[in-house]
Amino acid sequence: MTDYSGKRVLVTGAEGFIGSHLTTDLVRRGARVTALSQYNSFGTLGWLDDLPDDIFRELKIVSGDVRDPHFVRQLTEELDVVFHLAALIAIPYSYVAPQSYVDVNVTGTLNILEACRSGSVGRMIHTSTSEVYGTALFTPITEQHPLQGQSPYSASKIAADHMVEAYCRSFEVPAVILRPFNTFGPRQSERAVIPTVIRQMLDPACDDVRIGDLAPVRDFNYVEDIADAFCRIGLADSPEFGRAYNAGSGRAVTIGEMIDIVRGIVGSNKAIVEESHRRRPSKSEVFELIAAAARIEEACSWKSSVGLEAGLARTVEWWRARLAAGQVRRDAGYQV
Repeated sequence: MTDYSGKRVLVTGAEGFIGSHLTTDLVRRGARVTALSQYNSFGTLGWLDDLPDDIFRELKIVSGDVRDPHFVRQLTEELDVVFHLAALIAIPYSYVAPQSYVDVNVTGTLNILEACRSGSVGRMIHTSTSEVYGTALFTPITEQHPLQGQSPYSASKIAADHMVEAYCRSFEVPAVILRPFNTFGPRQSERAVIPTVIRQMLDPACDDVRIGDLAPVRDFNYVEDIADAFCRIGLADSPEFGRAYNAGSGRAVTIGEMIDIVRGIVGSNKAIVEESHRRRPSKSEVFELIAAAARIEEACSWKSSVGLEAGLARTVEWWRARLAAGQVRRDAGYQV
Protein backbone atom coordinates (compact mmCIF):
# COMPACT_ATOMS: atom_id res chain seq x y z
CA MET A 1 0.00 0.00 0.00
CA THR A 2 2.99 2.34 -0.23
CA ASP A 3 4.50 1.78 -3.69
CA TYR A 4 3.24 4.25 -6.29
CA SER A 5 5.80 3.36 -8.96
CA GLY A 6 4.36 4.31 -12.34
CA LYS A 7 1.05 5.52 -10.91
CA ARG A 8 -0.34 8.68 -12.49
CA VAL A 9 -1.82 10.94 -9.82
CA LEU A 10 -3.24 14.43 -9.50
CA VAL A 11 -3.05 16.47 -6.30
CA THR A 12 -5.37 19.48 -6.14
CA GLY A 13 -4.34 22.07 -3.58
CA ALA A 14 -0.77 20.81 -3.95
CA GLU A 15 0.64 24.20 -3.01
CA GLY A 16 -0.94 24.14 0.43
CA PHE A 17 0.17 22.86 3.82
CA ILE A 18 -0.95 19.23 3.65
CA GLY A 19 -0.92 19.18 -0.15
CA SER A 20 2.78 20.03 -0.40
CA HIS A 21 3.70 17.28 2.08
CA LEU A 22 1.51 14.76 0.25
CA THR A 23 3.04 15.76 -3.09
CA THR A 24 6.54 15.19 -1.72
CA ASP A 25 5.55 11.83 -0.23
CA LEU A 26 3.99 10.64 -3.49
CA VAL A 27 7.09 11.53 -5.52
CA ARG A 28 9.28 9.65 -3.04
CA ARG A 29 6.99 6.63 -3.42
CA GLY A 30 7.47 6.64 -7.19
CA ALA A 31 4.30 8.39 -8.41
CA ARG A 32 4.10 10.53 -11.54
CA VAL A 33 2.53 13.60 -9.95
CA THR A 34 0.59 16.42 -11.53
CA ALA A 35 0.42 19.18 -8.91
CA LEU A 36 -2.45 21.64 -9.27
CA SER A 37 -1.70 25.04 -7.78
CA GLN A 38 -4.27 27.82 -7.70
CA TYR A 39 -3.46 30.39 -10.37
CA ASN A 40 -2.25 33.81 -9.24
CA SER A 41 -0.79 36.76 -11.13
CA PHE A 42 2.43 36.72 -9.08
CA GLY A 43 3.64 33.46 -10.60
CA THR A 44 4.15 31.90 -7.19
CA LEU A 45 3.44 28.25 -6.38
CA GLY A 46 2.81 28.41 -2.64
CA TRP A 47 4.79 25.81 -0.67
CA LEU A 48 5.77 24.02 -3.88
CA ASP A 49 8.35 26.79 -4.29
CA ASP A 50 10.04 25.52 -1.11
CA LEU A 51 10.30 21.86 -2.10
CA PRO A 52 13.77 20.31 -2.57
CA ASP A 53 15.06 20.43 -6.13
CA ASP A 54 14.99 16.64 -6.51
CA ILE A 55 11.26 16.65 -5.72
CA PHE A 56 10.39 19.79 -7.69
CA ARG A 57 12.02 18.49 -10.88
CA GLU A 58 9.80 15.39 -10.84
CA LEU A 59 6.55 17.36 -10.76
CA LYS A 60 4.25 18.42 -13.54
CA ILE A 61 2.93 21.68 -12.13
CA VAL A 62 -0.28 23.19 -13.49
CA SER A 63 -1.84 26.47 -12.36
CA GLY A 64 -5.61 26.82 -12.45
CA ASP A 65 -8.80 26.78 -10.41
CA VAL A 66 -11.10 23.93 -9.38
CA ARG A 67 -14.07 26.26 -9.84
CA ASP A 68 -13.59 25.99 -13.62
CA PRO A 69 -15.15 22.69 -14.78
CA HIS A 70 -13.62 22.83 -18.26
CA PHE A 71 -10.13 23.32 -16.87
CA VAL A 72 -10.56 20.51 -14.33
CA ARG A 73 -11.84 18.11 -16.99
CA GLN A 74 -8.60 18.43 -18.96
CA LEU A 75 -6.49 17.33 -15.99
CA THR A 76 -8.16 14.03 -15.18
CA GLU A 77 -7.83 11.81 -18.24
CA GLU A 78 -6.82 8.25 -17.34
CA LEU A 79 -5.38 8.95 -13.92
CA ASP A 80 -4.91 6.25 -11.32
CA VAL A 81 -5.69 8.45 -8.30
CA VAL A 82 -6.97 11.99 -7.81
CA PHE A 83 -6.22 13.45 -4.37
CA HIS A 84 -8.61 16.36 -3.92
CA LEU A 85 -7.30 18.77 -1.28
CA ALA A 86 -8.10 22.16 -2.85
CA ALA A 87 -10.37 24.06 -0.46
CA LEU A 88 -10.86 27.21 1.54
CA ILE A 89 -10.12 26.16 5.11
CA ALA A 90 -9.83 29.23 7.37
CA ILE A 91 -12.79 29.03 9.74
CA PRO A 92 -12.70 32.74 10.79
CA TYR A 93 -12.87 33.90 7.16
CA SER A 94 -15.84 31.61 6.52
CA TYR A 95 -17.93 33.86 8.80
CA VAL A 96 -17.02 36.83 6.61
CA ALA A 97 -17.32 35.31 3.12
CA PRO A 98 -19.44 32.14 3.26
CA GLN A 99 -20.37 32.22 -0.44
CA SER A 100 -16.73 31.75 -1.41
CA TYR A 101 -16.63 28.56 0.68
CA VAL A 102 -19.61 27.17 -1.21
CA ASP A 103 -18.01 28.12 -4.54
CA VAL A 104 -14.67 26.46 -3.80
CA ASN A 105 -15.51 23.64 -1.41
CA VAL A 106 -18.84 22.49 -2.83
CA THR A 107 -18.82 23.52 -6.49
CA GLY A 108 -15.09 22.78 -6.79
CA THR A 109 -15.66 19.27 -5.44
CA LEU A 110 -18.60 18.80 -7.82
CA ASN A 111 -16.32 19.73 -10.74
CA ILE A 112 -13.71 17.19 -9.63
CA LEU A 113 -16.36 14.50 -9.28
CA GLU A 114 -17.74 15.20 -12.75
CA ALA A 115 -14.23 15.08 -14.20
CA CYS A 116 -13.52 11.78 -12.45
CA ARG A 117 -16.85 10.42 -13.64
CA SER A 118 -16.02 11.03 -17.30
CA GLY A 119 -12.23 10.76 -17.26
CA SER A 120 -11.52 7.08 -16.52
CA VAL A 121 -10.07 7.86 -13.08
CA GLY A 122 -9.22 4.81 -10.97
CA ARG A 123 -9.96 6.42 -7.61
CA MET A 124 -10.65 9.78 -6.03
CA ILE A 125 -9.65 10.62 -2.45
CA HIS A 126 -11.69 13.53 -1.17
CA THR A 127 -10.45 15.54 1.80
CA SER A 128 -12.96 16.13 4.56
CA THR A 129 -12.31 17.46 8.08
CA SER A 130 -13.10 16.53 11.66
CA GLU A 131 -14.91 19.88 11.90
CA VAL A 132 -17.91 18.26 10.17
CA TYR A 133 -18.68 16.43 13.43
CA GLY A 134 -19.10 19.62 15.45
CA THR A 135 -18.81 19.36 19.21
CA ALA A 136 -18.70 15.67 20.06
CA LEU A 137 -21.89 13.98 21.14
CA PHE A 138 -19.76 10.99 22.12
CA THR A 139 -16.05 10.20 22.14
CA PRO A 140 -14.00 8.87 20.58
CA ILE A 141 -15.77 10.02 17.41
CA THR A 142 -16.53 7.28 14.91
CA GLU A 143 -17.55 7.80 11.29
CA GLN A 144 -21.16 7.16 12.38
CA HIS A 145 -21.21 10.34 14.49
CA PRO A 146 -23.86 12.84 13.28
CA LEU A 147 -22.57 15.70 11.12
CA GLN A 148 -23.15 19.18 12.53
CA GLY A 149 -22.51 22.38 10.61
CA GLN A 150 -21.24 24.71 13.32
CA SER A 151 -19.49 27.15 10.94
CA PRO A 152 -19.95 28.05 7.27
CA TYR A 153 -16.68 26.23 6.63
CA SER A 154 -17.84 22.96 8.20
CA ALA A 155 -21.22 23.25 6.47
CA SER A 156 -19.49 23.56 3.09
CA LYS A 157 -17.39 20.47 3.82
CA ILE A 158 -20.47 18.50 4.92
CA ALA A 159 -22.11 19.42 1.61
CA ALA A 160 -18.99 18.34 -0.31
CA ASP A 161 -18.85 15.03 1.59
CA HIS A 162 -22.48 14.32 0.77
CA MET A 163 -21.86 15.15 -2.88
CA VAL A 164 -19.07 12.55 -2.93
CA GLU A 165 -21.41 9.99 -1.38
CA ALA A 166 -24.12 10.86 -3.91
CA TYR A 167 -21.78 10.44 -6.88
CA CYS A 168 -20.65 7.07 -5.58
CA ARG A 169 -24.25 5.89 -5.20
CA SER A 170 -25.65 7.53 -8.32
CA PHE A 171 -22.83 7.15 -10.83
CA GLU A 172 -20.48 4.60 -9.23
CA VAL A 173 -17.63 7.10 -9.01
CA PRO A 174 -14.88 5.30 -7.05
CA ALA A 175 -14.35 7.92 -4.36
CA VAL A 176 -13.30 7.70 -0.71
CA ILE A 177 -13.68 10.40 1.94
CA LEU A 178 -10.62 10.88 4.15
CA ARG A 179 -11.39 12.83 7.31
CA PRO A 180 -8.18 14.06 9.00
CA PHE A 181 -8.41 15.35 12.54
CA ASN A 182 -6.44 18.48 13.45
CA THR A 183 -3.19 18.45 11.50
CA PHE A 184 -0.04 20.42 12.31
CA GLY A 185 3.57 20.69 11.24
CA PRO A 186 5.96 22.73 9.08
CA ARG A 187 4.36 25.08 6.50
CA GLN A 188 1.09 25.52 8.35
CA SER A 189 -0.42 29.00 8.32
CA GLU A 190 -0.70 31.02 11.50
CA ARG A 191 -4.46 30.89 11.04
CA ALA A 192 -4.10 27.60 12.94
CA VAL A 193 -3.52 27.51 16.67
CA ILE A 194 -0.21 25.58 16.90
CA PRO A 195 1.82 27.78 14.53
CA THR A 196 0.28 30.87 16.13
CA VAL A 197 1.48 29.73 19.55
CA ILE A 198 4.95 28.65 18.38
CA ARG A 199 5.57 31.83 16.41
CA GLN A 200 4.64 34.10 19.31
CA MET A 201 6.72 32.09 21.79
CA LEU A 202 9.80 32.27 19.56
CA ASP A 203 9.44 35.82 18.26
CA PRO A 204 11.33 38.35 20.43
CA ALA A 205 8.93 41.04 19.16
CA CYS A 206 6.11 39.34 21.10
CA ASP A 207 6.06 40.08 24.84
CA ASP A 208 3.33 37.50 25.47
CA VAL A 209 1.32 34.81 23.68
CA ARG A 210 -2.15 35.93 22.63
CA ILE A 211 -4.66 33.18 22.08
CA GLY A 212 -8.42 32.50 22.10
CA ASP A 213 -10.05 29.79 24.19
CA LEU A 214 -7.75 27.41 26.08
CA ALA A 215 -10.46 24.85 26.88
CA PRO A 216 -11.32 23.11 23.54
CA VAL A 217 -10.02 19.55 23.22
CA ARG A 218 -8.24 18.45 20.06
CA ASP A 219 -6.70 15.34 18.52
CA PHE A 220 -3.52 16.78 16.95
CA ASN A 221 -1.73 14.82 14.21
CA TYR A 222 1.64 15.45 12.59
CA VAL A 223 1.37 16.28 8.89
CA GLU A 224 3.64 13.45 7.71
CA ASP A 225 1.29 10.95 9.35
CA ILE A 226 -1.68 12.48 7.54
CA ALA A 227 0.18 12.42 4.21
CA ASP A 228 0.84 8.72 4.83
CA ALA A 229 -2.89 8.18 5.44
CA PHE A 230 -3.66 9.70 2.04
CA CYS A 231 -1.07 7.52 0.33
CA ARG A 232 -2.29 4.34 2.00
CA ILE A 233 -6.00 4.85 1.38
CA GLY A 234 -5.15 5.75 -2.22
CA LEU A 235 -3.91 2.19 -2.79
CA ALA A 236 -6.09 0.26 -0.34
CA ASP A 237 -7.30 -3.02 -1.84
CA SER A 238 -11.03 -2.67 -1.28
CA PRO A 239 -12.11 0.53 0.47
CA GLU A 240 -15.80 1.32 0.81
CA PHE A 241 -16.48 3.95 -1.82
CA GLY A 242 -18.65 6.82 -0.68
CA ARG A 243 -17.73 6.22 2.95
CA ALA A 244 -15.62 8.29 5.34
CA TYR A 245 -12.41 7.22 7.07
CA ASN A 246 -11.18 9.10 10.13
CA ALA A 247 -7.45 9.76 10.40
CA GLY A 248 -6.48 10.63 13.96
CA SER A 249 -4.36 9.50 16.88
CA GLY A 250 -7.09 9.13 19.50
CA ARG A 251 -5.04 11.22 21.92
CA ALA A 252 -6.81 14.29 23.27
CA VAL A 253 -5.31 17.45 24.77
CA THR A 254 -6.78 20.84 25.52
CA ILE A 255 -5.38 23.90 23.78
CA GLY A 256 -3.93 24.90 27.13
CA GLU A 257 -2.15 21.55 27.53
CA MET A 258 -0.72 21.85 24.02
CA ILE A 259 0.61 25.30 24.90
CA ASP A 260 2.32 23.89 28.00
CA ILE A 261 4.08 21.27 25.85
CA VAL A 262 5.26 23.95 23.41
CA ARG A 263 6.41 26.12 26.31
CA GLY A 264 8.57 23.26 27.59
CA ILE A 265 10.11 22.64 24.15
CA VAL A 266 10.83 26.31 23.52
CA GLY A 267 11.87 27.11 27.08
CA SER A 268 9.61 30.16 27.18
CA ASN A 269 8.10 31.86 30.23
CA LYS A 270 5.92 34.31 28.27
CA ALA A 271 2.51 35.01 29.73
CA ILE A 272 -0.56 33.56 28.01
CA VAL A 273 -3.24 36.15 27.27
CA GLU A 274 -6.75 35.03 26.29
CA GLU A 275 -8.45 37.45 23.90
CA SER A 276 -12.20 37.27 23.38
CA HIS A 277 -12.05 38.53 19.78
CA ARG A 278 -10.06 35.42 18.82
CA ARG A 279 -12.88 33.11 19.94
CA ARG A 280 -15.52 31.72 17.64
CA PRO A 281 -19.18 32.64 18.20
CA SER A 282 -20.36 30.66 21.23
CA LYS A 283 -22.67 28.30 19.33
CA SER A 284 -20.08 27.81 16.61
CA GLU A 285 -17.12 26.66 18.72
CA VAL A 286 -16.30 22.97 18.50
CA PHE A 287 -15.30 21.96 22.02
CA GLU A 288 -14.14 18.35 21.66
CA LEU A 289 -12.66 16.35 18.76
CA ILE A 290 -11.14 12.91 19.44
CA ALA A 291 -10.80 10.36 16.66
CA ALA A 292 -11.72 6.71 16.51
CA ALA A 293 -9.64 5.47 13.58
CA ALA A 294 -10.23 1.71 13.54
CA ARG A 295 -11.80 1.79 10.05
CA ILE A 296 -8.72 3.21 8.33
CA GLU A 297 -6.41 0.91 10.26
CA GLU A 298 -8.42 -2.08 9.06
CA ALA A 299 -8.61 -0.80 5.48
CA CYS A 300 -4.94 0.07 4.93
CA SER A 301 -2.94 -0.55 8.15
CA TRP A 302 -2.61 3.15 8.92
CA LYS A 303 -1.91 4.37 12.44
CA SER A 304 -0.58 7.65 13.75
CA SER A 305 3.13 7.14 14.47
CA VAL A 306 4.62 10.57 15.31
CA GLY A 307 3.79 11.51 18.88
CA LEU A 308 2.54 14.98 19.75
CA GLU A 309 5.72 15.97 21.61
CA ALA A 310 7.99 14.78 18.78
CA GLY A 311 5.87 16.49 16.14
CA LEU A 312 5.79 19.74 18.07
CA ALA A 313 9.58 19.64 18.51
CA ARG A 314 10.04 19.25 14.73
CA THR A 315 7.63 22.10 14.10
CA VAL A 316 9.39 24.38 16.57
CA GLU A 317 12.71 23.76 14.81
CA TRP A 318 11.15 24.63 11.45
CA TRP A 319 9.86 27.90 12.87
CA ARG A 320 13.23 28.68 14.44
CA ALA A 321 14.86 28.32 11.02
CA ARG A 322 12.20 30.47 9.31
CA LEU A 323 12.54 33.25 11.86
CA ALA A 324 16.34 33.13 11.78
CA ALA A 325 16.28 33.46 8.00
CA GLY A 326 13.85 36.38 8.14
CA GLN A 327 11.31 34.48 6.05
CA VAL A 328 8.25 35.42 8.11
CA ARG A 329 6.57 38.82 8.34
CA ARG A 330 6.39 40.05 11.89
CA ASP A 331 2.66 40.81 11.77
CA ALA A 332 1.60 37.61 9.96
CA GLY A 333 -1.53 36.01 11.30
CA TYR A 334 -1.97 38.00 14.49
CA GLN A 335 -5.32 39.50 13.48
CA VAL A 336 -7.02 36.10 13.06
